[in-house]
Amino acid sequence: MPLSPPPTFTPDWEAFLTGGVIVATLSAMLVVGRSADMAMIGGVVVLLAAGILSPAEALGGMSNEGMVTVAALFVVAAAIDRTGALAGITGRVLGRPKSLASAQLRAMVVPGVLSAFMNNTPVVALMVPAIRDWARKQRLSVSRLLMPMNDAVVLGGLCTLIGTSTNVVVSGLYAARTGRTLGMFDITWLGAPLFVAGLVYILVASTRLLRDRRPAMSPTDDPREYSLEMVVEPGSPLAGRTIEQAGLRHLDGLYLVEIDRAGHVIAAVAPSERLEAGDRLVFVGVIDSVVELQKIRGLRPATDQVFKLDDPRSERVLVEAVVSNTCPLVGRTIREGRFRSTYGAVVIAVARNGERLRMKIGDIALEPGDTLLLEAGPDFAERQRSSRHFYLVSEVQGGAPPRHDRAWIACTVLFAMVLAATLELVPMVAAALVAAGAMVATRCISSTEARRSIEWESLLLIAASFGLARAMDKTGLAESIAGATIDLARGHPHLSLAALYFVAMLFTELMSNNAAAVLTFPIAWQTAADLGVNPMPFVMAITVAASCGFATPMGYQTNLMIYGPGGYKFGDYLRFGGPLNLLVMAITVALAPLLWPF
Repeated sequence: MPLSPPPTFTPDWEAFLTGGVIVATLSAMLVVGRSADMAMIGGVVVLLAAGILSPAEALGGMSNEGMVTVAALFVVAAAIDRTGALAGITGRVLGRPKSLASAQLRAMVVPGVLSAFMNNTPVVALMVPAIRDWARKQRLSVSRLLMPMNDAVVLGGLCTLIGTSTNVVVSGLYAARTGRTLGMFDITWLGAPLFVAGLVYILVASTRLLRDRRPAMSPTDDPREYSLEMVVEPGSPLAGRTIEQAGLRHLDGLYLVEIDRAGHVIAAVAPSERLEAGDRLVFVGVIDSVVELQKIRGLRPATDQVFKLDDPRSERVLVEAVVSNTCPLVGRTIREGRFRSTYGAVVIAVARNGERLRMKIGDIALEPGDTLLLEAGPDFAERQRSSRHFYLVSEVQGGAPPRHDRAWIACTVLFAMVLAATLELVPMVAAALVAAGAMVATRCISSTEARRSIEWESLLLIAASFGLARAMDKTGLAESIAGATIDLARGHPHLSLAALYFVAMLFTELMSNNAAAVLTFPIAWQTAADLGVNPMPFVMAITVAASCGFATPMGYQTNLMIYGPGGYKFGDYLRFGGPLNLLVMAITVALAPLLWPF
């Protein structure tokens, strides 16, 4: 007697509409090129207007702990950067690569290994600003470094039970069925080969599939070249180091013209020249490089006027101001005009139509059109913006002098946060919020800087993705997709394993990774029971698939953290992450039954 066809699930109009909205949203991001956050919010608004989502469900992502965690970690990472602690981390971990492949390998290996033993999110939060600054110094495209780093961190998290929250969630689901949890290194036999294969893919494919998202005008194209004089402070860690060792030879767009050592001028400075305390270093360079120079510990502007300002130096900002023809100091030197007393700011560098100014800052006679780089209090730009003495006044973002004296505080807070989250003393969201609050309270970062550090586009994208995921679950669309896909396997263990992996991977790209694991785990367990086979290959496949969402910004929480800083578009994730998804799927489906036989 022929078997009757399996019953099919016929979704109602709400499921059809939800599917249409998701397709339209993805198309808007991929084909039309709409910004991801606006496209996702638009999709949620349509579902809200149609009555599929309630207001609480549509806005529920705004209070989701994943979004709050990411927001807090942006503040923590910015505080580490603000105190200058990142400079030491960057120098030791990343070094000076000789090629793009070498740079990518450096950016992937250490974060990837770390992610096996601590939560992925703080690893990425810490590495994003470090790699961004390092890429600028090494003249590398940050878009070709952040996505490889992020993907390596995700793959590294598969190497131990505590590597990702998804691993722990699946272990809990497994314990509910069997009474025992997964072992710390059970997944390592699968995760380690995936990590190595992923690194090989990234190194080979990134040259063709990962686009350079640098702006058309790079910092080296900046027409304003400043003349700047810095002094090596007494007790500076730079004293005794060569120019090469001090990192003063590889600053993009900056040239060390000469060293004034106790009145003796050393021109054509060699990389092997050793610095001494009290050396006055004369540089010519563009604004971004001047800002980087300000962050190097042990260097300060040569003018002593910076110590006569009222504001604490850690609270000051860098400001660019263009001298107008009505400025009363035109024709007079900066020293004669008593610039600090007149404006409450100190001139630390001057740019004049590309002209090399061969005198000390105080001896420069101002001319209309001169661009001055000033160190000033936080209210200077607001006070002088409408002044007739300057054509233009603008604050230099990220130009405030680092708070080196608080670097140890920031590192202590970071270590405590990571330790508390790794040992599960408190939830990750609580650890991140407490750490962010501690950074502000200890003045490692100001409240204004903390607000500026948050990538709001990424947070809106996270919040909206939870709304779409809730609609898929509520309308039965997710269940319908899973059932239809499993039916295609027709009872074959390997095909069923591949089908389950594909479903979990699809859900991961459109929902949260933990939600994908929770939704597909019971389906996987029941499939294994129906086939009469060992459920472990299915459990491990679900664990990997729910963590490895490389093809969309929403596929994994950390994908969203690099979206803005890397300047990525939706298509970048699909182009580069899509093949990586398929590679990980192929290895998992082939290897899992060998490690845990059916």
